[in-house]
This record gives sequence, structure tokens and C-alpha cells, in this order.
Amino acid sequence: MAAAPTRPVAPPSAPHPLRTRSFRLLFTGRALSLLGDAAIPAALALAVLEATGSTSALALVLACAMVPKLLLLPVGGVVGDRFDARTVALTTDVVRCATQLLVGVQLLGGTPSLAVLAVAEALGGAAGAFAMPTGSPLIKGTVTEESLHRANAAMGVAQSATRLAGPALAGTLVLTVGPGWAFVLDSATFAVSALLLTAVRVKRVAIPRRSLRADLAEGWQEVRSRDWYWTSLIGHSAWNGAAAVLMTLGPAIAVNRLGGGTTWVVLLQVGAVGFLLGALLADRVRPRHPVLVANLGLATYALPLALLALAAPAPVTIAAYGLAQAGLGFLSPVWETAVQRAVPAHALARVSSYDWLLSLAAMPLGYALAPLAASTWGPRVPLLVAAVVVGGCCAGTALVPGVRRFTATAHRG
Repeated sequence: MAAAPTRPVAPPSAPHPLRTRSFRLLFTGRALSLLGDAAIPAALALAVLEATGSTSALALVLACAMVPKLLLLPVGGVVGDRFDARTVALTTDVVRCATQLLVGVQLLGGTPSLAVLAVAEALGGAAGAFAMPTGSPLIKGTVTEESLHRANAAMGVAQSATRLAGPALAGTLVLTVGPGWAFVLDSATFAVSALLLTAVRVKRVAIPRRSLRADLAEGWQEVRSRDWYWTSLIGHSAWNGAAAVLMTLGPAIAVNRLGGGTTWVVLLQVGAVGFLLGALLADRVRPRHPVLVANLGLATYALPLALLALAAPAPVTIAAYGLAQAGLGFLSPVWETAVQRAVPAHALARVSSYDWLLSLAAMPLGYALAPLAASTWGPRVPLLVAAVVVGGCCAGTALVPGVRRFTATAHRG
């Protein structure tokens, strides 16, 4: 099915959201913390492997960060709606500042304790479960309705820029002063973010006090009542599971069949550039049917999966991955704007928490199943299956009436 026509954005009558003091402070704090977080994965992997020499120890630390996040995300959504989103975000920034500083001190000491690292990452993961659902309420509460799209696009550009700069920063720190300083830097970014949040003014939405169970049920009802939303979440979850398959099996294919490790590094960097270009495009173009166009763009992830499975020439595979990441970069701000406009403000954090939960839960599944399937049938089978699943689930949303009918002006929460 062809994508819906798009049109260039007319010059906005409202000033750019970055000219608004509260959003500018929020944007600066989020951008800094994103940069610090982007440097952590490489630093954590190297630090744990250097300290223990065990991939099992690394898996344990990563699981300690992920499991509490998954378990607490729905509760985090309730807290984000029931209380002031700014206060919740500020508190979680302080907690993550402390946990990352603890990890940094442990690594700088030379004899890090695996138990301390695991507990610190678990606490940080739990804090993340409460922080992540506050993203949409904070943006919606600091800008006008007319500025929502450009505010989300600005956040998307910041995210893509940090994806480019973060790994390079991590590599510089690890090779010069050690991985511990990457965690100290991340701790400092959370401290600055918390400080900036104290000056942010966010519009508050009062909701009635009910039981936790009632709040969770109401949030889930908000998801179920919108066919365009929950069917899109299936596609987004499939994308994350497929991304885990590609990240698990792709490096070996690049090394063995596509010219070596340099090919994989180039592929990832082209993907980061593609993500940035997609976010920049989202700031200039507004689709008439945003959910439909964004999901069709997400379906392009099937291309690099299929090309890797078939061991296509490296330049073609790299270009396809860049295109797929551009689709992701375009989707992020477009999707956030659609959700913020269609979902009532008093339920936005809870609805966002279910989005995060389904997306994150699919990744461990992909990480676990991909090597098992590859060991039985070879890497081609799981890569092709992932391509069919992600392409079918994302493009298949075009069959959903609510997705086709959703327009930027027809839905208001």
C-alpha cells in the first residue's frame, strides 16, 4: 500500500519551542542525560569483562538493570499520572545520579564488587521505570499544542545526535582514563538534569485518587479503546524483537561474509546518521496520516534483515540499514506527537508505560531466541523470519481502520 501523501510544514505562527524557557531547560537536561547514557553500554561491557572476565557476569548485570525496569514500568506510569511528572522525573534523576556515581567509584577503585554493580544497576533500572513514562507528559506540559510536533522533533534530533557522539565519547574515556569516568560523567549529567528540572514549569493535570489496580486498569483501557494504538504497539514490539535478532547475528555475518569488523562499525554509524536524518525530516514534514506513514517507514527494517540473511553486498546492506534507521528516526517524534494529542493528559504516562513495556520486553526475547535458532538452522532462518514478522506487523497496520483514519487534526485527547 502506498504511503499517504505528505506536505511541507508551513512556517509556524508560534515560536520554536526552544524559545520557551521551560522547554529549553527540559531539552538541555534530557540531551545531556541522553549523551551520558549513550556512553554507558560500551563502558559497562568493557568494565565488567575486564573485572570478571566472564560474559555470564555481564549478562547478570544487564539483567539486573532490565528486569526491575520491565516489572515496574506499569507502576511508573501510574505514578507519573498521579503525581507531578516534573517531581517524579527530578527524583529519578537524583537516584540515577547516585547509582551511576556508585558504579563509577567502584570501577575507579580498581577492585569493583560484582554484587555492588548488580545492585546499583538494579536500582538504576527501577528508577528508569518511573522516569521513562514522564517523557511525554513533560513535553506536553511545557509547550503549546501547536508546538508539540516541533518539540518532539527537537527531542528526536537530540537523541540521534547522542547516538552518534555517545559511543565515540565512551571509547575516548575508556582508552584514556578508564570506564569508571564514563559512569562519573553519566552521574554528572543526571545531576545537571535534576538541577534544570527544578526551574521547569509544567502544566499539571489533576486526576481522582483511586487504587493502584483501578489506575492500571484505566490506563490499559485507554490502550485497548484505540485500535490504531494497540495494533501499532504490536508492530513496534516486533521491530524491537527483530532489532535484537539483527544485533545478535549481524556482527558475525559482517565479519565472516561482508569484509570484517569494519563493515559492522560502518553499518552502525550509517544507521546513526540515518536516524538523525529521519528526525530532521520529521521536523520539516507532517504526514496527513502520521501513524500510517510512520509505521510503513518502520517496516523498512525488514530490508537489512533480509539482505544480511542473503549475504548481499556490504554497500547495499549498509544503505538499507541507514534507510531503516531513518524510518525509526522519523517515527519517534511523529508517534509521540500523535499520542500526546490523542490521549487524555491525565492518562498519558500510563499509556506511555505500556508502550515502553511492550517494546522493551520483546528485546530480551529476540536476544534469547536468535542464537538458539541460528545454532539449529543457521543464521539465515531467524533473520528471514524476523524480516517477515517486522515487515508484516508494521505494514499490516495499514489494514486497521483506525490507522488509516487517524489524521493529525481529527484526534484530540
